[in-house]
Amino acid sequence: MITKSITKKIVAAVLLALLVAYAVIAVLPRPKNFEGDNPMMKDGDIPILIAHGGGNREFPDNTFEAFCNAYSVDSRVMMETDVSITKDGVIILSHDTTLDRKTNVTGNIADWNYTDLIAQRVDFGYTNPTKNQKLSGERVKFKTDEGKEVTPLDVEYPAEINRAHRDDEVFLATTLEEMLVAFPNNRINVEIKQEGENGKRAFEEILRLLRKYDAFDRVVLASFHDEIFDLFCEYEGDKLLYSPGIMGVVKFYLLQLTGLDVFYKDAICVLQLPTDDYYVQLGTKTVVDFAHKHNIAVHYWTINDKAEMRRLISIGADGIMTDYPHRLAEVYAEYSD
Repeated sequence: MITKSITKKIVAAVLLALLVAYAVIAVLPRPKNFEGDNPMMKDGDIPILIAHGGGNREFPDNTFEAFCNAYSVDSRVMMETDVSITKDGVIILSHDTTLDRKTNVTGNIADWNYTDLIAQRVDFGYTNPTKNQKLSGERVKFKTDEGKEVTPLDVEYPAEINRAHRDDEVFLATTLEEMLVAFPNNRINVEIKQEGENGKRAFEEILRLLRKYDAFDRVVLASFHDEIFDLFCEYEGDKLLYSPGIMGVVKFYLLQLTGLDVFYKDAICVLQLPTDDYYVQLGTKTVVDFAHKHNIAVHYWTINDKAEMRRLISIGADGIMTDYPHRLAEVYAEYSD
C-alpha cells in the first residue's frame, strides 16, 4: 500500500529530477541553426535598411523604380519583394496573386503572360480598392503621402542602373531576374505568394535564377504556405537561405520563452517578425539575444515610426523593414560619427 508519505516523496523526486534536467538544458550550448557566417546579420551596429516592396509609400509597390529609389537612399539596401509566376513562366514582383489592386487590368497573374503585360504596357502604379484580391471600386493612381502622383521619371536613378528598358510614363511589370541583374550586390528577400502547383513552379524557377546568377548567398526565401516552406526544407543542393513560416516562429518563441530553445534546430537563417502579434511582444532584446545564440538574424517589419526604429536599434535588431527608406536613413544618420 502506497502511503501519502511515499507519494509525496515520489512527487518530490520527480520534481527534483525535472529541475535538474531543466538546469542541465539551460546551460547546454545552443545549436547553430545556420552554419558559418550569416549574410542576414547586420553589418556593424546599425541594422540593415530593408525596403518593404521597395519602399511602397515613396513609389508604387514592388516596382523597379521603387527599388531604384531605395538604392539611391542606401546602396547597401536590402530589398524585400513578393513574387508570383506568370502563365509563360516568368517570376514577376507583386504583393498580390492578382493584378486587380496594383494595376489598370484585372485577373490572376498565373493567367497572364508576361509578354502580354509588357506589350499592353500594363501599369503597376495603382492602389485600387479590392475585396479578396478582386477590384471592388474605382481605380486609384498611386500617390505619395503629400498627395503627389509620381512617374518613372521622378525616380533618382543610380548612375550604374540602366533604365533603357523601362517606360517613361507607366510602371511596367518587373521581373525577379531584372532585380538580380540590376542589383548584383544587394540582399533580397523574396516571398513566394502563390500556393499549390503555381507556388511549386515559382520555387523551381527561382532556383533556376539563383543558380544562373550565383545568388544563393544573398537571396532569402519566405512563404506563408506550408507546402512551399516544406520545399525549402527538403531542397538538396546549394545552401538555401530561408525564413520560417508562422508555425516556425511560434515554435521558436515558445521554446525560447521556456528556456528549451536547445531543441530548436530548424535550419533557418533569419526570423522575420512583427514587433507584436496577438498581444505577444516579439520586439524584445530577449528574443533577439536568443536568436543570436542560434546564429539566426532578426528582421522586424513593417516599421514606419522613428521612435520605434530607434528602439529596435537599441535592442540589437539585424534589420528594419520600412515603407519609407528616406525616413529610416534619417534615423540611421543620427548614429553616424
